[in-house]
Amino acid sequence: MLHLHLDPVGGMAGDMFVAALLDLRPDLEEGLKAALALCPLIETVECSLLPHDDGILTGRRFLVRKLGGDAPPPRPHRHGHDHDHDHDHGDPHDPGDHGHHDHDHDHVDWRRIRLALSQSRLDDATKTHAIGIFTRLAEAEARVHGRAIDDVVFHEVGAWDSIADVVSAAWLVAQLAAEHWTVGAIPLGGGRVRTAHGLLPVPAPAAALLLEGFAMIDDGIEGERVTPTGAAILSYLCREPKPRAGARVLRSSAHGFGTRRLPGISNCLRVLAFEAPAASDLLADHVAVLECEIDDQTGEDLAEAVTHIRSLPGVLDVVQAQVFGKKGRVMTQLRILALPARRDAVLAATFDETTTLGIRHCIMDRAILRREATAIEHEGRVFHAKTAERPSGQTTKIEADDLASTRGAGARARLRARLDVALRTEGEKP
Repeated sequence: MLHLHLDPVGGMAGDMFVAALLDLRPDLEEGLKAALALCPLIETVECSLLPHDDGILTGRRFLVRKLGGDAPPPRPHRHGHDHDHDHDHGDPHDPGDHGHHDHDHDHVDWRRIRLALSQSRLDDATKTHAIGIFTRLAEAEARVHGRAIDDVVFHEVGAWDSIADVVSAAWLVAQLAAEHWTVGAIPLGGGRVRTAHGLLPVPAPAAALLLEGFAMIDDGIEGERVTPTGAAILSYLCREPKPRAGARVLRSSAHGFGTRRLPGISNCLRVLAFEAPAASDLLADHVAVLECEIDDQTGEDLAEAVTHIRSLPGVLDVVQAQVFGKKGRVMTQLRILALPARRDAVLAATFDETTTLGIRHCIMDRAILRREATAIEHEGRVFHAKTAERPSGQTTKIEADDLASTRGAGARARLRARLDVALRTEGEKP
């Protein structure tokens, strides 16, 4: 199970995302080039992956250029918050994206892009991801400009280099097939960005809509830190619930750089690749644990309360223990195990059934042995048993309720021994 975590150290843009994933998996570069050759609207585009060292970290840069043309020369860095000043080259919304734009492609409507992608020779997974990312962006642009989604016209993000970024991102997402995508706190940035709509505040309005619900930080560095393209990728990939915290193995890390130089920090997107620990014979799940102490409820009433709690749907077990509390008082400690989905219902019922004023609760990891219910007939009676697969071997135990009718501890012990022999004999039959 692969979990990819994005750490937007410098920010998030389309080409930074692609560069980070290719730094993680450079073996995918040739396959990506072949995929881009199948993509409409960018038939004359080629990409290259270059090593990059900013003096702090090393990683990759992802560059796109028109066939037959030179790579766009870097512009001298200038101060200021206009988009053209913030970034050396690229999608005017992207702090790391590439290329001088071919103005014939600067204004492309969403319907044209969607139709071209759906009818292309790209694989189905790449089409799904690319259209999904563009759809998030089109929905945000429609809200910003107060129009129907099918009437959206992309300006900067309709340019050939930005289409290449989205399709490249989609193809890599399909190839990696990660189970989970998460992102750390996103830098806010500040100032203004120059767009086809004029000067806009940072984050750009479409990016701000796409980033709603994400954790953001202000690290004091101005400029556009997350572009609409980058925000659309995050919105598309990272909206599912985060995986539960637990043991996981960090397999690798990688960095994708943008062009802009930031003061005192690398302008990169870091990706961390996690995998679940190696599989074992143990099953794993989660359980809700609820705990409280009670010192002002009679024993009779508390016994009834525990009986009611134990009978609730989703309750797995209730344990009672005597403990000493404040002023030396003897209290009863309750620990309730329940299915996570039933936690809130069990909480409410426990408050109703007991006199406690507070309940501690959490969701915990749990390891479970593989087990199987079996039965055996012995001397005219049916006895039920539970077989468990332990790391050291299989064990079987007769259910205590089936032995309860046998009077005397010695008699029960002898019966259990005979049943154990019968169970072993039964298990040895072909």
